[in-house]
Order: sequence, then C-alpha cells, then structure tokens
Amino acid sequence: MSATSLRLGRLLLYLALTLPLMPLQAALLLLRSPLQRRLPLLYHGWTTRLLGFDVRVTGEPSALRPTLFVANHVSFLDIEILGSLLEASFISKADVARWPLFGWLAKLQRTVFVDRRVSSTHRQRDAIRERLDEDDNLILFPEGTTGDGNRALPFKSALFSVANYVGAQGPLRVQPVSIAYVRLDGMPLCRFYRPFVAWYGDMAFAPHLWTLLGLGRLGVDVNFHPPVTLADFASRKALAEHCYRVVAAGVASAIAGRPQEWPGPLPAPAVAAQ
Repeated sequence: MSATSLRLGRLLLYLALTLPLMPLQAALLLLRSPLQRRLPLLYHGWTTRLLGFDVRVTGEPSALRPTLFVANHVSFLDIEILGSLLEASFISKADVARWPLFGWLAKLQRTVFVDRRVSSTHRQRDAIRERLDEDDNLILFPEGTTGDGNRALPFKSALFSVANYVGAQGPLRVQPVSIAYVRLDGMPLCRFYRPFVAWYGDMAFAPHLWTLLGLGRLGVDVNFHPPVTLADFASRKALAEHCYRVVAAGVASAIAGRPQEWPGPLPAPAVAAQ
C-alpha cells in the first residue's frame, strides 16, 4: 500500500468513526448519562488502533477519583493516547476551543479551557474545582506547550494551583505520567525521525498531520508513576519540580529503551503547603 493510500484510508476511517459518535456524545451530555465518561475512553481506544499505535503501559493509573494526571506534551496524539487509557477530561488552553473539528471534540469530552488573563483566573479555578467536586479525573500538560519529544520541558508551577484541592476523599492525588514515542514499525525511533511525530514550534498543523498519517505502526511508551499529593511537599513549586524530574526521567528511560516504573525520590516532609 502506498503512503498516499494509507493516509487517505486512515483519514476516511477516522471520519467514519468520529462523525457519527459526535451527536451521540452530545446527547449523552445533554441527558447527563454516566456513559458520557465512558464513550470518550472507548472512542480514543478505537482511534489509536485505527491509526496504528502500539501503546505499551508501565505502572498503574490511580484508581482514586478525582486524580490530576500531569504529563509531558509532545503532540496532539497525546490526547488520543491518554484518552484511550484514562476516563478523564483535559485541561487545555482556551484557543483549542476555536479549532475546527478538534475544538468540538474537546468540548464533547468536557475539556476545561483555561487562559492566562488575570480576569478569568477565579472563573477557571471555580470551573476546575466544580469538576473535581463531581469526581472527574483531569489531565494537565504542565509544560504549557509541546516539545520535540526528545526530552520533557520544565513544568510551570502556576499550573499546579489546583493541587491544593481537598475533597471528600482527602487531598487531591497528582500522578505524573511520561509519554515517549519510541518505535516505528518495530524499529527504534531515532532523534531524526521523532519530529515527524512531535508537533511543536511553528509547525503547520495540516502538513504535519498528513505526514503523520503516512507513517507505519507507531510505538508509544506510557509510564504511570506513583501518585503524590501537595501535602507531601513544602510548596506547589516543589510538587511541580518533583513531577518534572520523575516525568523527565521516565521519558529518558523510554527513549533509551529501558522503560521502567520510576518511583522517584521520596518527597521532602511538608512544611507549609501553598
């Protein structure tokens, strides 16, 4: 099969799967059906298989609801990968809501959209807390942007402001997650080819997506590291730094071909959680 035929076939199958499910998910949201959480999980699982992803998972996702999952961000593919593994919604930048098709899909998965305007800080905080009160798991990319896939970028501590949430189950659990795109058709994905997967900088979306659709089977390593809470650390900044170090080590290990569960250092005793 030629690369063009593969691209067109995957694109048509993706649309054939996605378009009929969009009104179904909208109806589930309108009816407040419990299936509104389950359908996105199934949908992303079908999509990863359709697009030829081989996902290898290390560690276990937190079973306690709600949990805040924090991951490095490489590509829009991260949405499909994590969405296929977690019954959760994403925290995303506000301009994603205006994207054609993908913005609609984000809304249907009850994405919490945030921006950096000071005037909207309280509204966004309240929206996130409301979702946590409903025991909704959330997924955050605290780098604030996408990277080239060769390493994790430092995490922005301001994005961890939600970590001080305390609900009926106690302090909010924060679970670091590392994502690495490491194989192509069973062979190691070297540094030269990783930008074919990573979407970052000023890359145009449509040409990048078209190139990606023509790739073979893509191997992805996802590592769920031990969850922690803000109470385990002296500050929000210390929590962010811990999560960054754990995720960065997980990415480096996966790229080196040694995926493993990374327990990370024991957190320092809490002094004054912020």
